[in-house]
Amino acid sequence: MSSAWNSENLGDPLPKDDPDSPETNNNDDLSNDAEGVWSPDIEQSFQEALAIYPPCGRRKIILSDEGKMYGRNELIARYIKLRTGKTRTRKQVSSHIQVLARRKAKEIQAQLKSIPMQDQAAKDKALQSMASMSSAQIVSASAIHNKALAQGLPMPNMGGSVRPSYPGGPSGSQFWQNNMGPQEDVKPQFGNYNDVKPPTSMNNESVTPAWQGRSIAGPKLRLVEFSAFLEQTRDPDTFHKHLFVHIGSNANYSDPLLEAVDIRQIYDKFPEKKGGLKELYDKGPQSAFFLVKFWADINTNVQDESGTFYGVTSQYESNENMAITCSTKVCSFGKQVVEKVETEFPRYENGRYVYRINRSPMCEYMINFIHKLKHLPEKYMMNSVLENFTILQVVSNRDTQETLMCVSYVFEVSTSEHGAQHHIYRLVKD
Repeated sequence: MSSAWNSENLGDPLPKDDPDSPETNNNDDLSNDAEGVWSPDIEQSFQEALAIYPPCGRRKIILSDEGKMYGRNELIARYIKLRTGKTRTRKQVSSHIQVLARRKAKEIQAQLKSIPMQDQAAKDKALQSMASMSSAQIVSASAIHNKALAQGLPMPNMGGSVRPSYPGGPSGSQFWQNNMGPQEDVKPQFGNYNDVKPPTSMNNESVTPAWQGRSIAGPKLRLVEFSAFLEQTRDPDTFHKHLFVHIGSNANYSDPLLEAVDIRQIYDKFPEKKGGLKELYDKGPQSAFFLVKFWADINTNVQDESGTFYGVTSQYESNENMAITCSTKVCSFGKQVVEKVETEFPRYENGRYVYRINRSPMCEYMINFIHKLKHLPEKYMMNSVLENFTILQVVSNRDTQETLMCVSYVFEVSTSEHGAQHHIYRLVKD
C-alpha cells in the first residue's frame, strides 16, 4: 500500500475578497433597518443562527462538503433561507446586526446609569468591556443570553467578562481572545435543543444522562475519551506529553444537541468498497454514526525525537458484557492506506462495562505524515493536504459483527494558542 506524499494538491484556498466584512453604516437612525423584512419567523431563525455561529471577524468558515468559504453573515443568511425559505442578503444581516447592537448598547448604558456611585469602578469596567466588543459580539452575547433564559439555565456572573462562552467551543475568555481559535465547520442545526431542560434531580434514575444526544454514543456503546498524543521521556525526571487531538466526556445539560450532517456529503472522503462507510451506514444502526471535525495541534516543538512515543488512547463503556473489535482505517483521497484492528475485553466498573485501549502505538505512516505536515511552511498548505486525509473508526461486537459505533474524522490544523479543538456531528440521511 502506497504512502507517497503528494504535494501537487497544495493550493491556496483563501478567497481574494471578504464577504463577511462589516458594511459601514454611519447613520444611527434605527429606522434604516427596514424592519418590515424581519418577520417573526425570520427573526427567530436569525437569533438561532447568532447562537450557532460565533463572531469571526474577517476570518472564514469552511463548509468541507461544499469546499466553499463563508463569512459569518453569509452563514446566517444561509441558515435563514434553509429554515424559512426566505432570502436575506448578507448586507441585510449586517445592517440588522448593527441596529440591534446599537439598541442593546443603549439598553446597557441606561441600566448602568442606575448603578450607585460607589460602584463606579464596576460601571467603568462594564462600559470598557462593551466598548471593546464589536456589533456582532454584542448581539451574539444577547442571543446566547436569551437562549439560556428560555431554557431556564442560570447565566454566569457578568461582573468579570461580559462575553459568553460558546457551546461546542472553548469556554469563557479563552474563546473570546483576539487570536481566536478556528471556527467550527458548522452546519445549520435542526434539532430542537431549546426544548432540552436540565434534570430536576440527579438522583432520579429516569433522567436522561447529559451525554445522550450531546456526545458520541450509539445504542450500546459510548465513547468516553479519545486522544492521540506524543510522549517524550529523556530521563526519569523529564517527561513531556503533547495532545494532537482530544475528545473528553464533559457533556453538560446546557450544551445543545449534536447538529446533523447528511452522510452523503462525505461519502467521497472514505472507502466506498465492501465494508465502506455507505455499506456500514445502510446496515445500521444509523444512530451509531458520527462525524468529528478536529483542529489538530501539531506544535510539538520537539527537536530531538529520541525517547518519543506516538500513541492513541481511547475508552468506551457499555451496559452489555461483550468483546469489541476496533478497526481504524487511515484514508487518503477516499482510499484506505493502512488499517489497524484491535480487540478489547471489558472490565466491570461502577455498574458498567469499561473498555480501555491504552497507549496503542501510532503506525509509521501516521508518524511520517505528521512530520511532513509540520514541515510545510504555511497553515493553509497544511489544511489543503488535510482536506484529503481522513480516518474511519468502526467499533463492532467481536462475536456478532454488529456495528456499535462508527466515527468519521476530518482534520484541519489548529491556529489557537489553547491547543486542539473539535466539533461533533451526528450523521443522517435525509
